[in-house]
Amino acid sequence: MEDKRCCGSGTCIINAEGVCWCGQRWDGEKMIPANSDIKKTEEVDKG
Repeated sequence: MEDKRCCGSGTCIINAEGVCWCGQRWDGEKMIPANSDIKKTEEVDKG
């Protein structure tokens, strides 16, 4: 079954916490680099 959170590579394996084997994580809307700060990303998205 294909995971809708996949980055498009077709190789994503995402655990229950939303962390992929490649180091990215699901923020509720999209995959982001593991070293990203979710709050900082949300502030940028809000404009």
